[in-house]
Amino acid sequence: MQLKNKNTLTLMRLAAVIVTITSIYIFAPWQFALYYLSPLPATVQAQTQEAIEQGVDGIIVYIHKQGQQPEFFAQGWHNREQKIPAYPSALFKIGSIRKLYDAAALTKLTAAGRIDVDKTLADYMPSLIGRIENADKITLRMMVQHRSGIPNYTDTDNFDWSIAYPDPLALVLDTPADFNPDTDYGYSNTNYLLLRKIMSTVLGYDHNQFIKDEILTPLGLTHTFSSVHEINLASLMSGYYVGYNNDFKTLDQGYVATVQDVGDFIIALNKGTFFNEQEQALYASLYQYGHTGWVLGYSSIARYHKDIDTVVVQFINTNGNDTVMLTEIIYNRIIEILTAQL
Repeated sequence: MQLKNKNTLTLMRLAAVIVTITSIYIFAPWQFALYYLSPLPATVQAQTQEAIEQGVDGIIVYIHKQGQQPEFFAQGWHNREQKIPAYPSALFKIGSIRKLYDAAALTKLTAAGRIDVDKTLADYMPSLIGRIENADKITLRMMVQHRSGIPNYTDTDNFDWSIAYPDPLALVLDTPADFNPDTDYGYSNTNYLLLRKIMSTVLGYDHNQFIKDEILTPLGLTHTFSSVHEINLASLMSGYYVGYNNDFKTLDQGYVATVQDVGDFIIALNKGTFFNEQEQALYASLYQYGHTGWVLGYSSIARYHKDIDTVVVQFINTNGNDTVMLTEIIYNRIIEILTAQL
């Protein structure tokens, strides 16, 4: 058994080294390559301490191997100005991890016959005909899967992460498509902005309430919120960007949750505990079961690792200066440590 685990770890590390070093060679500083290749610490606790030594302000990690109690790790600062240490129950902005919740809600509405994912954007939002190219050809399924060709509003020249836009959709109206529908993949936050609008219109009320009623409450996820305006800001981990002294916690950037709530959701999503059989099959045809998140000051990763039957969620409250690569390296090293412990 130990030999098999060691062989598995060796193959995983070799494959990861090839991919990571190639990416680092092209995109990131060489110190990341040196760090990635450095010896692994023996424990996750030591790895989280190394993360602080690599320059992140704070890190929270949730590890839940099925059949065991979850483990929590926290290092660095919850708030560096006030010298408050990081702690596992803090709230955190989860960025695009919320797309998993959106896709789950869309699945439930589709299974209930209230939405048809094979109808077009124009069917649900006819006012966008002529304003979003191919609106009459782009299906909701393509939007869920980022195969619509609709430009990503966060990639436009005029987008600023520090600004709260009344309607970011305006940034991409009347602009050319990135590609023809269903001919390519292009990650676009605009897809999910539109899907949320469609869900709210069909429901006749805010889709976030539907997510709360149909997903969060049944799962007992009482520490997940759709906005910073719903929480006590003192419980929200501060968010920092390299080279700036600002704390970006007050910006309203979408969903906020604890690491345990996100981890419990990922378990439920992968195990299908809040889907019936029809919903489970539909979701599997639509979207993925893990995600990363990035908003100003906050980076997150939430995934289920089937080979070790473990969910690992990582929150880091520092971004900028290639820290996206660094956070992935830290996460991958944690997975290797857990694999080696089998």
